[in-house]
Amino acid sequence: MKDPTSTRDVGPRVGTPLWLYFASTTVAGCVLLVVSLIWLGADRLQVFATEPLVWVLLCMVIIGELRPIAAQRPTGGNAPTSLPFSFALVIYHGLPIAGLVQAVGSLLAGVTRGQEPHRIAFNIAQYTLSFGVADAVIQLAYPRTPLVPWVPQGSGLVMVVLAAGAYFVTNLLLVECAVAMHERIPLHRVLMKDLGYRLFVAGVLLSLAPLVVIAMAHSIWLVPLFFFPLAALYSSASLSVKREYQANHDELTGLANRKLLILRTQEALSEAQERRQCVGLLLLDLDRFKEVNDTLGHPTGDRLLQTVAYRLTHSVRPGDLVARLGGDEFAVLLPQVRDAASAREVAARLRVALAEPLRLDGMDFDLEASIGIALYPDHAPDFELLMQRADVAMYVAKEQRTGVELYAPHKDRNSAARLSLFGELRRALIENELEMFYQPIVALADERVVALEALVRWRHRRRGILPPEEFVPMVEQSYLMRSFTHEVIEQTCAQAARWWSEGITLPVAINLSARELLDPTLPESIESGLRRYRLQPKALRLEISERALVSDAEAIIPAIMSLAELGVTVALDDFGTGYFTLARLNGLPVGEVKVDGSFVRHVIDDSDSKVVVEAAVDLMNTLGLRAIAEGVENAEQVEAVRALGCYAAQGRYFTPPLDAGAVTGWLLEHGDLAISPSASSTGTSWPHSGMRPPTTPQQP
Repeated sequence: MKDPTSTRDVGPRVGTPLWLYFASTTVAGCVLLVVSLIWLGADRLQVFATEPLVWVLLCMVIIGELRPIAAQRPTGGNAPTSLPFSFALVIYHGLPIAGLVQAVGSLLAGVTRGQEPHRIAFNIAQYTLSFGVADAVIQLAYPRTPLVPWVPQGSGLVMVVLAAGAYFVTNLLLVECAVAMHERIPLHRVLMKDLGYRLFVAGVLLSLAPLVVIAMAHSIWLVPLFFFPLAALYSSASLSVKREYQANHDELTGLANRKLLILRTQEALSEAQERRQCVGLLLLDLDRFKEVNDTLGHPTGDRLLQTVAYRLTHSVRPGDLVARLGGDEFAVLLPQVRDAASAREVAARLRVALAEPLRLDGMDFDLEASIGIALYPDHAPDFELLMQRADVAMYVAKEQRTGVELYAPHKDRNSAARLSLFGELRRALIENELEMFYQPIVALADERVVALEALVRWRHRRRGILPPEEFVPMVEQSYLMRSFTHEVIEQTCAQAARWWSEGITLPVAINLSARELLDPTLPESIESGLRRYRLQPKALRLEISERALVSDAEAIIPAIMSLAELGVTVALDDFGTGYFTLARLNGLPVGEVKVDGSFVRHVIDDSDSKVVVEAAVDLMNTLGLRAIAEGVENAEQVEAVRALGCYAAQGRYFTPPLDAGAVTGWLLEHGDLAISPSASSTGTSWPHSGMRPPTTPQQP
C-alpha cells in the first residue's frame, strides 16, 4: 500500500515522531527480509533464481505495483493488483521468496514512478512485515521449507484465510499509523475511514491467491491469464474512483469542491464535538482577479487559478483541506485548530505564499487575497452558519482592506437583529417611513448657502429616527436596492421642486453607492424624476463615493458619463477614504470634490492631516475642481479649511441634518430675504442662489 506522504514530495522531518516511525518500520522490515534470505541460504537462492515461475511472478508483481486500485481518499492506501501473486508466493514458498520478489517489484515500480527513496523503502518494509506475519500464521499449522511448495487443501484453506486476515490487519496498522501521525488525528478515526471499501478490495485480491497457487502448481503459463480478470477489476475500480473524484473535485484545479468540503467539515465538526476542540473555516477571495480575466483572457486567468491552487495546497498543514468554491473563491478547512490566533497564522501564511510574484504571458502578477475566518464552536455550530460567517468576515477584510478578518458579530450585517430589521425595512418602503433630511453646504468666501445634501433617515416605529449606517448597508446587499433608490430620488425631486417653486433655488445633492451606479435603470429614473417634477437638471447634484470608484471604476465610469449627459452636476464624495487619485478624474465630468471629515477634524491638531488636505486642495484647484470640506464642527476648523483654499464646507458647526420643514425654517431664519406669499404661488425665483448661514454655531 502507498505511503501516506504520497500527497507530498518531501519526507518527514528528521527527529519527528513520524520520522522515527518510518525509520523504525523500515529498519525492522529490512532486517526481517535480510534474516529470512540468510536463513534461506545462497545456494537455495540460486536455485530459485533459475526457475521461470519466479520470473513470471516478478513480472506480474511489477505490473500490479504499477496498476494499483485507487483508494477513495488520497491518503487511504492504494491496493496493488500485485497482491494475489506476492501472497501466492507466501503460501507456495514462504516469506523469503515472496519478500524478495515483492521487494524487487516495489523497487522497480517505485523508480519507474519517480517515488522518493524513503517511500520505496517504507513500502518494501511494510510488505515484508505483513508477509512475515502471514507466513508465521501458516507455519504454526503447516511447518514447511521454501524448497517444498505447499498447495493448501481442505483445512489448509482455513489457515490461508487466517493468514490473509493477519496480512490485512498488519498492513492496515502499519500504513494507518503513519497516516494518523502525518495528519495529526487519532488512529481509530483513520482506521474506520473507508474500512468497508478497503476490506472488500483486499478480500477480492487475497481470495485470488489460492487460485494462483493452484495455477502455479499445474503450469506457470496459466499464471499470466490472471492478468485479464485483474485488468477488468482495475478498470472497473478506476472508473468508479474517477467518477467519485470528479463528483467531489474541481475540474480546473483538482481541489475539493463544495460537496466534498461540506462532507469533510461535517466530519470534522462531529469529531471536534466529541473531543471538545475547535474547527476553523477560512474563506479566501482573490483581489482584482476580474482585471486579469478582462485584460488577458480566461485562459490566463485559469492558469493563474491553477497556480493559486498549487500554492495553497503546499502552504496548509497535513490534514487541512483546500477547496475551490467557484470563480476566484477558495476555502480552507482546519479540522484541528487551537484558537483564533492559530487560524490567523494559517491565513497569514497563505497570504505570504500567494504574494510571491508570478509571471504569466510575459507579465508579472502580485497576487493578494482577502481571507475571512470563522471558528467552531465560537462562531457557529454547523457548516452552513460557519460558511456564512466566514463569508461575512471575508467581505469585511475586503472592504476594510485588512487582508485577514476574524468573524465579529458587530460587523455582521446578517445577524438575527439585522435580519429582523430587514423584514421591517420592506414594510417601511411600502408605508413611506423613509424620510429625507437635508444639510446645507456653505460657501466659505461669502458665507452663503450654495447647496443642500439629502440624507436618508428611517422613522422607525419603536426605535425612532435611524441613521443610514443602521440600514443602508443592508439595503445595498438586498433586492430592495432599486426600490430604495427610487424612493430617495422621488422624495428628493419632490422636495426640490417645492423649494424651487417657493424661490429657494438651491441644488440638492443625492448620494449614490456603487450598487446604485451599476443599475442600468438609474439614469432613466433620474431623468424621469426631473421631468415629472419639472425640475431643471441644475436643481440636482449627484455625489459618488470615492470607494465606489475604487471598487469597480471600469463599470461605474460609463454610468457617470450617462448621468452627466442629463445635465446634473457630479461630485466626488468622501475623498481620502479609498485609494483613488485625483489625477484619475481627468476626463470625468466631476466638478466638486468633498474632503472626508476624518481629515477635516484633525487639520488643527494633526500636521499630517493638514498637509494631506492642503496638498489635495491645491491639486483640486489646479485641476479646476472645487473643494468642499465635510464634517466641520467648530469655528477653528472653518477658518483652517478656508485658509487651505476650500471653496465650501458643511457640518454640525452650521447645522446638523434637518427634516424638510426644519431646514426650510432654518433657511428663512438665516437668509438675506424672506419668502413672500406670492413666491409660493408664482414660483418667483430669488435674485441669488445662496443664503446666509448662521453667525453662531448651531447645536445638534
